Amino acid sequence: MERATGPPRTPAPEGSSGPMPRVTLLWVGAALLVLVLWQHVYNRVAFEPIAYSQFKSALTAGEVTRVSVSETLIEGEIVGKAADGSAKLSLFRTSRIDDPKLTEQLLAAGVEAVGVHPSALSQMLFAWVLPLALLFGLWAYLSRRGTGPGAQAFSFGKSRAKLVAHRETDVSFAQVEGCAEAKAELVEIVDYLRHPARYSALGAKIPKGALLVGPPGTGKTLLARAVAGEAGVPFYSISGSDFVEMFVGVGAARVRDLFEQAKKQAPCIVFIDEIDAIGRQRGAHMGFSNDEREQTLNQLLVELDGFDANAGVIVLAATNRPEILDRALLRPGRFDRQVLVDLPDREGRQAILRLHARNKPLAEQVDLGLIARGTPGFSGADLANVANEAALLAARDHASVISQHHLEAALEKVVVGPERKSRRLTEHDRRRVAYHEIGHALVAARSPGADPIHKISIVPRGRGALGYTLQVPESDRFLMTKAEIFGRIRTLLGGRASEDLVFGEASTGAQDDLQRATALARQMVTVYGMSAAIGLPHCAQPAYAASVGAPGSLVRDCSEATAHLIDVEVRRMLDDAYREAREILSRERSKLERAVRELLQHETLDGRRFAELIQDDQPARAAA
Repeated sequence: MERATGPPRTPAPEGSSGPMPRVTLLWVGAALLVLVLWQHVYNRVAFEPIAYSQFKSALTAGEVTRVSVSETLIEGEIVGKAADGSAKLSLFRTSRIDDPKLTEQLLAAGVEAVGVHPSALSQMLFAWVLPLALLFGLWAYLSRRGTGPGAQAFSFGKSRAKLVAHRETDVSFAQVEGCAEAKAELVEIVDYLRHPARYSALGAKIPKGALLVGPPGTGKTLLARAVAGEAGVPFYSISGSDFVEMFVGVGAARVRDLFEQAKKQAPCIVFIDEIDAIGRQRGAHMGFSNDEREQTLNQLLVELDGFDANAGVIVLAATNRPEILDRALLRPGRFDRQVLVDLPDREGRQAILRLHARNKPLAEQVDLGLIARGTPGFSGADLANVANEAALLAARDHASVISQHHLEAALEKVVVGPERKSRRLTEHDRRRVAYHEIGHALVAARSPGADPIHKISIVPRGRGALGYTLQVPESDRFLMTKAEIFGRIRTLLGGRASEDLVFGEASTGAQDDLQRATALARQMVTVYGMSAAIGLPHCAQPAYAASVGAPGSLVRDCSEATAHLIDVEVRRMLDDAYREAREILSRERSKLERAVRELLQHETLDGRRFAELIQDDQPARAAA
């Protein structure tokens, strides 16, 4: 869709007053200014400055022939003798000193004296016109460059939105994978931007705003660019934080300017990223900065509800915290359509991996489905990082193609962290880490509904991981039963139970396991209603609802007596899970020892080999 950015320019008719006279006057003024400056500078350079005493000595000796006296300076000619005895004429300048007898001495010496009074034109030129002209020129230069105080003063209330022409928006829906439902929701907006008359003729009103909601890295910004690319319209992109300044009224002015520009470019798309920066619930906080944010939000609400329904301006916004947005922003007529851009499922992850592997040489035996199965909860950005890390590892190995080994190593690097080859463990610590990880794996293998073991390693990785046990689910899971959650807690405590069983004491290696197990047990009691002692009451709420705490944490929503019962119940669950994990390891101590010996020898075990090692004794010995 081609659109003109302004009215076409036609040449001025012959004889009309165009810009030429103005340019001529400017050149003439500049030439006169340069001429006056040249004369002034020439005079300054031609006259040699001397001391007043030297001038009086030359006057007494009769060498001064001509002088011009002004209020501050004395300039003239001195006739002296050169080295070869000939006469030498030189020009001098000296500062005038209060000397009452100077006039008498000049007349007595027969010197041609002239009084000089500066003209009003020259005084005004050098005192006012020239400094102001220099300041104005500097101001115009800085403003034209777009930086400096001049530009800020001229564009303080201007929108900072970046306009991307439709020719430069080279993103289409084919380049967005893993969010088929979100793309289907946005097809209607694309069709309206392509054929607005069809909807107007039927009296249909397209939603003025669509809110893209989803976790970070799921492709909300990419989807907005794809909508602009598919529709072939200009695309304004701005962040919510670009509206807010320390000065009151600047954010509202930028909102007004943004929508004025968008109306001129209609049909177009305005994309506001991280809209929660200005769209928070009003009155939730106190302070001056909140007043500015609320004024900006009020102006945004007015603009969303102020232009015509079919003006051709579609506002897309993205956020990963829709729960904190103001209700007036989400009402029908503004952001009345919410498009969920969720984490991709297994098929979506595989499609995203294929998309990022298009320009990467893959080996024939590469199975992207296996990588997709091992990345539950990964966003599109996480998968792109895995593909890029695999390419980097292949380049480090001087390989011509990316193999399955590179992809799995990249996945481990993203999930657990890079290998710490410099961290060397003692033999005792290696044995303890091996028993810890095999304890996790063996308890998981004996827990119904647990995810299969994919890999076990005692190679230190990341900041604090001395080893890890990687489980890969067979499929995406959206629901978990009480037994499955309890089995996960039992698996987390299996490492500590193994250390306690073998060495008779625990170590600090189970810190993260205890933290995660406690969080799961507390959620079972307070959120999921899976405790007979507490019952069904919902005793906690997310931290964002109370505006305190870290994202993902819980805030207590019960009495002190109930809180005490919750702590007792959480303690009981953890003790039961720990006791069951220890019983499993004690019952299968021989398999634990066999797997530990294999792990200490090779440092890594894959899921298939581990399954062979924990079979019944007779098949395991045959396999060995």
